[in-house]
Amino acid sequence: METEAEKEYQNRKLTALSLIVGTFIVYYFSNPKPQNYYDYTFRVAENFLRGAIGFTVKPPRHLNEFVPFGENWYSVFPLGSVLTMIPFAFFKFIGAIKTMPAGMISALTASSICWFLIQIAERYEHEFRRKLLLIIAILFGTWMWTNETMAGAWQLALGFAMLGELGAIYFTVYNRRPMLAGLFFALAFGNRTEIILTAPIFMFLLLRDFRFQISDSKSQNQNLAVENSNPKPQIWNLKSEIWKNTAKFCLVPFILGISTLIYNYLRFDSFTDFGYARIPGVLDEPWYQYGIFSIWYIPDQAYQMLFKLWKNSAGFPYLVPDGFSASILWSSPFILLIFRLGSRDKILKYTAWTAIILLTFLLWLHGNSGGWQFGYRYAMVLLPWMFVILLENSPKKITPLEWAAYVISILINAYATYLFHWTNYIKP
Repeated sequence: METEAEKEYQNRKLTALSLIVGTFIVYYFSNPKPQNYYDYTFRVAENFLRGAIGFTVKPPRHLNEFVPFGENWYSVFPLGSVLTMIPFAFFKFIGAIKTMPAGMISALTASSICWFLIQIAERYEHEFRRKLLLIIAILFGTWMWTNETMAGAWQLALGFAMLGELGAIYFTVYNRRPMLAGLFFALAFGNRTEIILTAPIFMFLLLRDFRFQISDSKSQNQNLAVENSNPKPQIWNLKSEIWKNTAKFCLVPFILGISTLIYNYLRFDSFTDFGYARIPGVLDEPWYQYGIFSIWYIPDQAYQMLFKLWKNSAGFPYLVPDGFSASILWSSPFILLIFRLGSRDKILKYTAWTAIILLTFLLWLHGNSGGWQFGYRYAMVLLPWMFVILLENSPKKITPLEWAAYVISILINAYATYLFHWTNYIKP
């Protein structure tokens, strides 16, 4: 006969499975017209399977981020984004599908993200409904929902990057497996190149416990030296473990990094040229007056990400988001809860804040906030770290203010998803 604890465990497993399946269903049906025609990475992945990296025929007009170089046309998406799409492109290569299954990929990514959110949350002793509420808020109470379900190549890359970050965080902090952590980190920066600059943060989290073990070993060795003229110190074994874990973590990212440089050279005769500035007319656009990246963009990008409000309209729906960026704080008020004091693991919390600050600074250096979007789509890469902070600083009981923040955030993002995907109230 099952005990109460066993019943509760089974109920929680069933709830988790239902949430994963429910996330897939909601994301799959959120957009009746996913942008499968913006299939840059899918198209290039299929071309890879055919043994080529460039196109000899100019791609369709709407795919204006293919750039000419020599006698071919090349995508400006990084190698990692293309490699991520190869499993899906394979089905077109063998004739099983005709177009990029954008809605399916979006839903699979979201449900995979949901799985990692559940795994990370389970490492905390919060009450189950708090963890469930926070997971639902990340999935349906943030700009991720609307943007991921647009399902163009740009949005899918951001979803894969977010999935990679969560996997890297989980296998670095909560279930230490350096090889898997490195694999997911490669998935993350392969789809959003700026994430590579968080590598030292992951390395620190992966190895931080060894610092204390080495310190303890030194103390033990000193004591043994007094009692035994021939002690067997453990410090060298610990240092060996550090090198092994470092090598395991770095292996896949290193291979991808070198391969990306070679890929760049094969396309544009330069290891460091990703091709973005080669897009015809891109440097003539007003938001790139100082080049693609510049510190002069920081004030405007900070405004668009944090303070830009929605627009009023004379009739229904009266209040609509700007289709080219809006404040993430207005779009997801519960995000303000990351500023609460307290934590279970202060080092982890401060490290997560370091990652957020670093990534935000990099995002603000870019002249364009990301084109057609809800909220500030690039900030999806901040959500995994925000999730960790919210788990760290959450009090034992859910306060009425928290309930309000979470519920309002979910309603706002459901409303935005409806406006973007089911109506003509917001137009490019």
